[in-house]
Parts: sequence; C-alpha cells; structure tokens
Amino acid sequence: MLKVYLVTLAGLVLAQIAPGPNLLAVAGAALGRGRGTALFVALGVATAIFIWVALAAFGLAALLAVYPSLLTGMKLLGGGYLCFLAVRALVAAWRGVETRIKADTADWTPLAAWRRGLLVNLTNPKSALAWCAITTFLFGSGLSAPQVLGFAPLGFVSAMAVYGTYGALFSSGLAKRAYARFGRLCEALFGLAFGALGGKLVADGIGEIGR
Repeated sequence: MLKVYLVTLAGLVLAQIAPGPNLLAVAGAALGRGRGTALFVALGVATAIFIWVALAAFGLAALLAVYPSLLTGMKLLGGGYLCFLAVRALVAAWRGVETRIKADTADWTPLAAWRRGLLVNLTNPKSALAWCAITTFLFGSGLSAPQVLGFAPLGFVSAMAVYGTYGALFSSGLAKRAYARFGRLCEALFGLAFGALGGKLVADGIGEIGR
C-alpha cells in the first residue's frame, strides 16, 4: 500500500506543480492580495481535493461491489484519460505555451478566499475526471475503499505544501519570473508522470481482457 501511495503522490505533486486553474487562483491571490489570502485559497483547494478523494473512493467502491468487472473498463477509460492529460502537458511543454498569471485584487475575507479555492477545484469537471482516474489506479492496485480514502490526507497535505509555497513565493513577485523559466519543465515532468500512471492502467486493463 505504501508503494502505491508514494507513486500516486509523486504524480499528484507534479500535477499540482504544473500550470492549471488551482495554481492560477493561488498565484493571482498572492500577487493581488498577499500571502495570507493566497494561503486561504490554497486551503480551499486542499479541502476540495479531500472531498474528491472521499467521493471517488466510496462512489467507485459502491459500483465495484455491484459490478466487479467494471474495474477493467474503468482502467481503460481512466488510463486513457491520464494519457490524454500527459500528451497535452508534453505538447504544451514542447510548444512553450505561456501561462497567464494575473493579480486578483478582490477584497476577500479569509472565508471568501477559502471558498474561492474550494469552488475553483470542485466546479472544474477536469478535476472530477482526473480524480476518478487516480482512484481507479488506487483500486486497480488492490487497495480497499478505506485504504483509498486514506490517501485523502496525503492529497490535502501535498496541496497545502505545493500551493502554500506558491502563495508565499508569488506574494513576493519573484516567483512569477522564475515560473516563466521553469514552467515548461514542470509541464514535461507532469506529462511523464501521468503518462506512466495512465499507461500502467491501460496495460492492466488490456491484460485482464486477454485472460
């Protein structure tokens, strides 16, 4: 179980480092309102990740209890989606697509900033698809529903670590220039990590069909 957690966590951290709506929300708050507001936005994002893992864990567990063979199809679909994300990230890294990070000067209370991070993640359909794919990987590795749910705190802590660091760095303004230089590398690493996870899911699914 620990090995599966570590592999999944490594891919997740690289995904969090790469450009996306979560990063844009945290960085924009940091540039416009400072580190404190950005940290509450990051807390909202982390809370949403905990919710996604919990929903996907028990939702998939319920489905698999009724239709055990469904896991094979979900491996193919989930693995294919992770591979799609990987290819898109690698193409973006190759082309050097610029991530537009703009200062958000809204006058947020801590609660409003937390809600902003929560909604940015929960209302993103790509997050739902990605977390379904990730939890499929966890289930496909032999983990039970409680063990999959056990990954939720790790997802929460990794989000706070990554996005909290971004909030602190972007509040100084220096990180924006650094990210422009290393953003392509982050995209490439994310693409390779999710490509490996997705490829394993697809390979496992094909292998089960051939049995």
